[in-house]
Amino acid sequence: MPMPARPRLLLLPAALLLASAGSRAAANTDIEQQEAQAYARSGTALLYRESHWRYRQDGGARRLVLYRCPDGRAFARKTVIERSRAQAPDFDFEDARDGYREGVRSGPRGRVVYVRTDTAARQKERALAVPDDGVIDAGFDASVRLHWTALRAGRGVTQPFLLPSRMAFMPVRLTPDASVSWNGIPAKRLTMRLDRWYGFVAPTMQLTYADADQRLLEFAGIATIRDGAGKHQDVRIVFPKPAMASDARALQTALATPLVTTCAG
Repeated sequence: MPMPARPRLLLLPAALLLASAGSRAAANTDIEQQEAQAYARSGTALLYRESHWRYRQDGGARRLVLYRCPDGRAFARKTVIERSRAQAPDFDFEDARDGYREGVRSGPRGRVVYVRTDTAARQKERALAVPDDGVIDAGFDASVRLHWTALRAGRGVTQPFLLPSRMAFMPVRLTPDASVSWNGIPAKRLTMRLDRWYGFVAPTMQLTYADADQRLLEFAGIATIRDGAGKHQDVRIVFPKPAMASDARALQTALATPLVTTCAG
């Protein structure tokens, strides 16, 4: 039997993680902010930080994520706009260090997925047909909540998950593992992997959710964020505290924060 092509890395955003908010966002008081830290999966070295904002605009949920160097300077930004199905939002991610960009946008002719590998590369685009149960980027978090009852009962869930680098959906299996205590918080651990017979050679990811409110506590696996050599990092991202109330000024500052091209120096 011929061997299959090596599967692409299965990358999950940390926010399970927006157009410019403008003046309407400034008037919105329903704004939450949350911090996360990304460590080497097998160690304690801090690789980068994440700052998340969640708010509503034009009747829909939105999210902003700033990816920061260990010293706090922002080097990448993700914006997320919820669509009719929360598990399949539009999003745009850009890393200023090398110009990598990916996302999904909606328009009069439907939805489009796009990828740019670096600043010098031409952006590739393709029309995107989203399956009824398709999951896109941070919509994974909404999908977990949608299937929480089944997962708590020990039943796994398979859904098509968009891999922007391939401009296609791949079947991903989410399997419930043991109940755990995460820093004293009763939690459920989930394993995520490609649902293909050759999935055993692809990286697996573990996610830990709080039992009480299905809040993501920790993600462990291959992240979208790469190191200085352009290699995707194997990380452990922790969300030590729940989201806290924020304000429009902090949100506007985050939306306008310039991105640095290197974390060095």
